[in-house]
Amino acid sequence: MMRREKQMKIRILVGVIGIASLLAVGLQSVALAQDKATPREVIDKVTAAVGVLAKSAGSDLADFNKPDGQWVWKDSYIVVQNCETGITAAHPNQNLVGKNMMGLKDIKGNAFFPQFCEVSKKPGGGWVEYWWPKPNEKEPTRKLGYALEIPNSPFIALAGIYDDKISLEELEKLIKK
Repeated sequence: MMRREKQMKIRILVGVIGIASLLAVGLQSVALAQDKATPREVIDKVTAAVGVLAKSAGSDLADFNKPDGQWVWKDSYIVVQNCETGITAAHPNQNLVGKNMMGLKDIKGNAFFPQFCEVSKKPGGGWVEYWWPKPNEKEPTRKLGYALEIPNSPFIALAGIYDDKISLEELEKLIKK
């Protein structure tokens, strides 16, 4: 009888550990999903950044260069690009500030920074699709960047998301809302 009780306790313990493991994996998946910026968040953050930078004609960039600042959230961040010179004016990665990004191409040969400058001129800005590796990965994946011009300046603000499902048409509809 003791042996049977011991076996039963072991089975219960294994079951509890199994359920706890499944819950932990499930919660981790939910946490990871919550760590992904949404298209709406990108539009809202870029719009807010443009509002802040419009007041200074793009000259107040210090906060946009902070890797742990308010302009870095979840898996996205604001970049400020000078479309006249091609120079990145602000980026949370200090190694990219001052670099000319206009000739940068993705794996498909797509020079996407000139496209950001072009779509940013549209009312409400616009989205650009390009292929870029996620942080700490080597293989490029589909990335979508939203850009909006900063009035009365050569600057634009942009941010992006990794998403292989949403269409550019769906993203453009979000701008008008």
